[in-house]
Amino acid sequence: MPLHTKLSNILIVEDSKGRREIVLDGSVYSIGRDPKCDIRLSSQFVSRHHATLVQLPKDDDTFYYRIVDGNLKGKPSANGMLINGRKLQAHDLKNEDEIVFGPKLAPSTTSSSAIASRLCPPTSLISPSLAQTWLKRAMRSRIVWTMTPRSSTSPWGT
Repeated sequence: MPLHTKLSNILIVEDSKGRREIVLDGSVYSIGRDPKCDIRLSSQFVSRHHATLVQLPKDDDTFYYRIVDGNLKGKPSANGMLINGRKLQAHDLKNEDEIVFGPKLAPSTTSSSAIASRLCPPTSLISPSLAQTWLKRAMRSRIVWTMTPRSSTSPWGT
């Protein structure tokens, strides 16, 4: 029997709680800070119901995911999302797309101290450890979309 390869859709989430991978196989996912969201993000820039992932069919009996700003009722998020550096309301996700939730502060090459100087009170007023804690809470959440081959021994590729 031939070996078939199927692509797995994986979200790599980075937020103030660290980095984690989420394998997707469902048809709809809510993304946000709210405990009821399917994918919870930890950042002050993320709305309670920030975005929605929807699985849509292709012509070849496979599927893809579209990310849409806001919830299923059409209410947009407060801070929007950047996809590959562009502010978009919706996007059909492709391998290695980067989604950043929240306002555009600066390119990713900006140092954390430069961001801290914009977001934190002057460090002379607070301790360095408190400034670092504040900065960690203020970090935007980031998702990288990846499609990884997954082997299957079924001759039908399922």
